[in-house]
Amino acid sequence: MENQYEPNKIEKKWQKFWEKEKIDKAEDFSKRPKFYCLDMFPYPSGAGLHVGHPKGYTATDIVSRYKRMNGSNVLHPIGWDAFGLPAENYAIKTKVHPDESTHKNIKHFKEQIESFGFSYDWSREIDTSSPAYYKWTQWFFLFLYKHGLAYKAKAPVNWCFKCQTVLANEQAQNGKCDRCGSEVGQKELEQWFFKITNFSEELLSGLDKIDWPEPIKIMQRNWIGKSEGWQIGFKIQDSRFKIDVFTTRIDTIFGCTYLVVAPEHEIIQNLKNRILNIKEVEEYVEQAKKKTNLERQADTKNKTGVKLEGITAINPANEKEIPIFVADYVLFAYGTGAIMAVPAQDQRDFDFAKKYNLPVIKAPNSMEMAEQGIAKKKINYKLRDWLVSRQRYWGAPIPIVYCEKCGEQPVPEKDLPVLLPTDVDFMPTGESPLVKSKDFHNVKCPKCGGTARRESDTMDTFVCSSWYFFRYLDSHNKKEFTNKELIDYWCPVDLYVGGAEHAVLHLLYARFFVRALFKYGLIGFDEPFLKLRNVGLILAEGGVKMSKSKGNVINPDDIIKEYGADTLRVYEMFMGPFDQAIAWDTKSLGGAHKFLKKIYELKSKAKDSTLNTQTRSQNLEKLLSKTIKKVGEDIEAMKFNTAISALMILLNEMEKEKEIPKEIFAKFLLILAPFAPHLAEEIWQSQAQLEEKSSHIESIFLQDWPKYDKHLTEDKRINLIVQINGKARGAIEVIRDVSEQEALDLAKADAKINKWLEHKRIEKVIFIQNKLINFVIA
Repeated sequence: MENQYEPNKIEKKWQKFWEKEKIDKAEDFSKRPKFYCLDMFPYPSGAGLHVGHPKGYTATDIVSRYKRMNGSNVLHPIGWDAFGLPAENYAIKTKVHPDESTHKNIKHFKEQIESFGFSYDWSREIDTSSPAYYKWTQWFFLFLYKHGLAYKAKAPVNWCFKCQTVLANEQAQNGKCDRCGSEVGQKELEQWFFKITNFSEELLSGLDKIDWPEPIKIMQRNWIGKSEGWQIGFKIQDSRFKIDVFTTRIDTIFGCTYLVVAPEHEIIQNLKNRILNIKEVEEYVEQAKKKTNLERQADTKNKTGVKLEGITAINPANEKEIPIFVADYVLFAYGTGAIMAVPAQDQRDFDFAKKYNLPVIKAPNSMEMAEQGIAKKKINYKLRDWLVSRQRYWGAPIPIVYCEKCGEQPVPEKDLPVLLPTDVDFMPTGESPLVKSKDFHNVKCPKCGGTARRESDTMDTFVCSSWYFFRYLDSHNKKEFTNKELIDYWCPVDLYVGGAEHAVLHLLYARFFVRALFKYGLIGFDEPFLKLRNVGLILAEGGVKMSKSKGNVINPDDIIKEYGADTLRVYEMFMGPFDQAIAWDTKSLGGAHKFLKKIYELKSKAKDSTLNTQTRSQNLEKLLSKTIKKVGEDIEAMKFNTAISALMILLNEMEKEKEIPKEIFAKFLLILAPFAPHLAEEIWQSQAQLEEKSSHIESIFLQDWPKYDKHLTEDKRINLIVQINGKARGAIEVIRDVSEQEALDLAKADAKINKWLEHKRIEKVIFIQNKLINFVIA
C-alpha cells in the first residue's frame, strides 16, 4: 500500500542511492569549513554488534549529517581495530587463524553497520592488521626509538597467566586483566617501553584547554598523579650509600622514627653483606614478587615488613639513628621506592609502628630543616612508562633486530613492514609464537650485514590505535603515514565519541603520540581531540549489563528486521541523556516506530497553502521556527532526546490539521532527516518527484538546514516566577521585558501572591527580568 510505512522496502534502496551519489564523501582541501567527526573504531569480535554499539555511531551520524546541511566539509570515517587479544582469543577458541577469523568478522560487522545507513566515508576504511597499515605503526615505533622514547629494560611487569602475556599498568587496574578478567601476577622480564613519562607535565596541563567531560579529565589527572614536595637523602650509618625519600610533608621530618623501602630497592643488594638477617629479608622479597601492586596495597590494616638488622639510617633533621624496614606496601615504581615514616602524623605509619614496637614522637612541625638545605624541592608523578611488548601472535612485530656484533639495531624504514610470519602456531605458551618461526628470523644486520635475529614480541594493540585518526586522512598513502598538508587541513579531530572506559588507556596514549609528533615538528598542534563526549551504556531490561552468559544480549539485526533502522536510531537517541546508562525497553521501541509511522502517513496532508489555512499555518510557522532552533541547538549540545521530543510536539500539532502547507512539511523533513534518514529521504523524494515529474531528485542531505525566524521563537508573554524569601510561591503572566515596577504591581495584585504579603513588611525586592521577582519580607 502506498500509505503504508514499510522500512524494509525503503531503507536498502536509499542506502544504495547514497552510496552511488557519494554524498558522504569528504573533500580534501575544500574551502568550506572542515569538521572532523570520529567514532572510537570497533574491534571486530566474533559476536558482532549488539544494540549498545550503534548508540555512539548514531550520535556521530546525526551530528555529521547536520553539519553537512549547515555547509561544513565533514570527514566521518570508519575502520577496524583488528589486532590484539580479543581477535586472537576468538581465533584460539574457534581454532581458526586470526587473519581468517578477523576478516570474516570485519565483513559481518561492516554489513551490520551499513544496515543503519550511517554516513561514513567508506573510501577511507582502515584495518590495523593490514601490512599497509602496520607498516606505519612500525614507523611510529622507529620514530620514538630514534628520539630516545622507546627503550628495552628489565622490569617487574604485570602478567596475565590466562592470556599468557604482559599487560601495561593501565590494562591491569584493580589487579584484573582488562581483557579476560582473571587475576594478574608479577614477572620480571626484558620488555619494551615508551617514555610517556617525558610528557607528564604537558599531558597534565593540556587537559585544561580541551573540551572533555570532567570525570575523564579527573581520571587522567589522578593517573598522571602530580605531587609537589621535597626529596631528602637519609645517609646509611658507616656507609657511602644513602636512601632518597620523597615527601610532600617535609615539615614532619622531626617526627620520622623509621624508614621503609620497597622489596625491589637497590639498598638491599648494595648492603647485602651487612644485613644480619639477609635470608629472612630475601625470603620476604621473594614472597612480595608473587603479589600484584594492588594486592600489596590492598590490606591497609595488616601491613607486613622485615627489619634490616645491622644497618640504620640517619635522620638529617636531628642526626638520630633510625631503623630501616622492607615492606611490600611500598612500591618501587612510585617516588623513590622508599618512605620516611612519621607515626605521630600518619595512621598507616602509626599502625606499623605499634606492630613492630617502634617509637612514636610528637615533634613540632617545622620548615627549618628545608631552609637549611637538607632537602630539595621536587615534583613527582605516579605515571609510569608505557609497556608495549606483548608475547602474543596477533599484533604488529616490533621492528628491531639483534646482531651478535652490533647489538640492538632498528630495522631501516625502507625494509618496512616487518611482516607477521605465517609459519607459526598462534596458541599462547608464555613466550611469543614468533620465537619459533624460521622464516621470520632469517635476517641480516642492517649495520654490518652479519647474521641477526628479529625481536619476537609484538606491540600492544593500543599502539595501533594511538595514531589511527591520522591514517583516515590519507589511507592509501604508501610513502608516509599521512600527508602533512592533509594533517594541517583536517586535524585536530573536532568531535570524538566513545566509551569512558578508555580514559587512561587509548585516550592518554593518543595524546602522548601527538605530543611527541608536535615536539619534533611533524605536526602543528599538541592535542588530538578538541571535544570528547562519552556514550552511556545500554543495559538489558531490568538494568543489568548485557552479556552472552546471561542470555540478555539484544541483536540489532533482529530489531532492524522487525522495525527498521530508523526506528532503532530514533529509539536509542530518545531513551534518555546520551552520556547516561539506560536500560532497554521494548515497549518504548514500539513508541519510536509509531512516531515514524505517523510521519509517513502525514505526508498526504501536505498541500499548497490556501486562505482557509493561513491563520493555522502562522501558528505552525511559529512552532516550526521554535523547533528548528531547538533541534539545531540540541544536536550541537548532543541532547538528542530533547531534540526528538521537540519533533514529536511539532508532529502532534501538525496531525490536528486537515492540511499542512508544503513549505512547513518540507522544513520538518529537513530537521527530521539526521535522525531518521531513510524515512526523510523517501518522503522528500516522493513529494519532489510529484512536483518536478522527474525520477532523479537531489538528496535531502544536499539541502541546506532550514533557517528560523528569530522573532517567531520569542514568546511575547512569559511566566514570571514569584518568590517569597527565596521560595517559589507562584507565577504571573507578563509581557516579555516587563519593567520591575509593572511586575511588582502585577504580583501584588495576584490573589495567591498577596496572601503571602498581607500584614508583612517588604524589606527588599530582587528582580531578574524575564526570570523572577523575589520579595524579602520580615
